[in-house]
Amino acid sequence: MVAGGVDEKSLISFIMENSCGVLLRELQNIWAEIGESKPDQDKILLEIENECLQLYQRKVDEATCSKARLYQLVAAKEAELAALMASLGEQTPYSQAEKRVSSLKEKLAAITPLLEDLKVRKEERIKQFVDVQLKIEKITAEITENGRNSNVACEEQDLSTRKLNEYQTQLHTLQKEKSDRLQKVLDYTNEVHSLCGVLGLEFRKIVAEVHPSLRETSSEEYTNISTKTLNGLFQAVIKLKEERKTRTYKLRETLKSLLELWKLMDSSENEKHHFGKVTCILDSPYGEITEPGLLSLDIIKQIETEVERLTELKASRMKDLVLKRRLELEEVCRRAHIEPDMSTAPEKTTALIDSGLVDPTELVANIEAQIMKAREESVGRKEIIDRINRWLFACEEENWLEEYSQDENRYSAGKGAHLNLKRAEKARVIVNKIPAIVDNLILKTFAWEDQKNMPFLYDGVRLISILEEYRLTRKQKEAAKRQYKDRKKLYGPLEKESVYGSKPSSRRSNSLNSEMTGYHMDVNGFMTQTPRKLTVGCATPKLLSPRSYSSRRNRYFRDIRRLSSTHLNFVNLPREDTSSSFASISGSEPESSSLG
Repeated sequence: MVAGGVDEKSLISFIMENSCGVLLRELQNIWAEIGESKPDQDKILLEIENECLQLYQRKVDEATCSKARLYQLVAAKEAELAALMASLGEQTPYSQAEKRVSSLKEKLAAITPLLEDLKVRKEERIKQFVDVQLKIEKITAEITENGRNSNVACEEQDLSTRKLNEYQTQLHTLQKEKSDRLQKVLDYTNEVHSLCGVLGLEFRKIVAEVHPSLRETSSEEYTNISTKTLNGLFQAVIKLKEERKTRTYKLRETLKSLLELWKLMDSSENEKHHFGKVTCILDSPYGEITEPGLLSLDIIKQIETEVERLTELKASRMKDLVLKRRLELEEVCRRAHIEPDMSTAPEKTTALIDSGLVDPTELVANIEAQIMKAREESVGRKEIIDRINRWLFACEEENWLEEYSQDENRYSAGKGAHLNLKRAEKARVIVNKIPAIVDNLILKTFAWEDQKNMPFLYDGVRLISILEEYRLTRKQKEAAKRQYKDRKKLYGPLEKESVYGSKPSSRRSNSLNSEMTGYHMDVNGFMTQTPRKLTVGCATPKLLSPRSYSSRRNRYFRDIRRLSSTHLNFVNLPREDTSSSFASISGSEPESSSLG
């Protein structure tokens, strides 16, 4: 606005009218001085008016063209802006700013900076898309083992953050898969390395067959993580494990043969020490053998060579081995008080080996089987054998107690007398338990025989027969002791009369002498048994223990006292049934039953 309330447009019209009026008056004055006619003046004025109209028209046309260009430019800018916004998936404040502007130039001025900003952002977004897509393409190529595409086409129609996030999520998934594959490759490679170490194989050669990048990595070379490489490593691990299993089985079997030969040959510790580390695989599961070189072909070859050497040596020493195993069998049978199998007796085995009719290895195996059978039988007899040893110990204590009771100097103050007294007290307690021990042993033996459906033989003799005769003989001895005490009570006064001068009648004296045959007066005035060999039908039968019982049969132990520190070893007797054995034993003493 200007002074006087006249706006700028009116002022311009006013100035133009005044200027044109002044020029028209000046032209009219010139025409008047010249003397131009009125028609000429009107003609010139018409020309001037036409020229003004043409000038206005040209200016209007120019303005119209300029407006059209501005419209096109603004429309193009708006279209480009809309395309960028759609591509980037964003909204701009232009639509709100458009309402506040009226002219085309203002619109153009408002849209231009927004458009420039979106272009810059588009370039940055394209770089991000290209970077993510290149990484995706690289990892995909590593996984699929296809050639990488260096020219990555970026789709500019959708450069939104949502699309970028999708690519980034895909990239993260591929990176995780790549990490997992790298870990698998590392695990497979370590396992192959461990297996190659155990089997004594070259690691680089094995993995190079799968992929050269696995042999060694450098800055120019990356570790291959393709599916083909993973499958190749997996197959290599399976193949090496199968090879380890095969070699382990082969080595185990060879070692078993080696251990058997060591046992047969009684190899020294120095000979075994060389293979000490290898023998530990017998106690290890197949999948836990990790010692480097333990399953190498050289180790297996060494053990096979040693087995061959010992096998050749065994052939020359087989007779000694057979005899040694036979002695071992006899020792096991002796401890268990059972009869060894006579089919492998030393004289028979020696004759068979010398004749060449039997393979010595078969003889050794047969004796080994007999040893195993004897040991198993020994385990089943252990309880009864322990009870027999307890009974024999009680019998030994009883024998010692009888000898101790007959010792006239047992109460002297000599060295060790108090120890003997203590032992005598313990021996009396043990001796009093003998009947119960025998009864329990008989019950246990019968139970064993019922369970096994066979007689329990003790060094070839049925144990029940020994126990029954021992119990019968013990009863006879106790009856003889009671009879002796009764006689002592009956004839004691007569002995005193003879000592103090009384003279018994000849009839009573002869009767006494006839009944006391086999007895004599000891230093204390008691009647004791005459030290002579007793027959089966004597008045005071000798108590038969398993050791003294053996003296009544041919080829039994001869020394009773010596057996307290040695094992019983009854000789071979015919194995008869229960009734015949007992009948033969009890029938040998027809008079003993009358002594009860």
